[in-house]
Amino acid sequence: MSVKYQPSLNQGNEIESPCVRNCCLNDDDICLGCFRHMKEIMAWRQLDETTKKTIINQCQERRKKLSK
Repeated sequence: MSVKYQPSLNQGNEIESPCVRNCCLNDDDICLGCFRHMKEIMAWRQLDETTKKTIINQCQERRKKLSK
């Protein structure tokens, strides 16, 4: 079975998903590809732009923390 990924539809200035198509969750349900929590991944399309920016900032911090 093959999986076909669809590109995200970016309408205007909408913040795109940080997904890098390298999904693997750690024990805390954090994706080791984009560093979002599973709940953040599942809610992404319903979130407002401010919340998406906050999550992206948190992802950058998680990446730093988990890279040490």
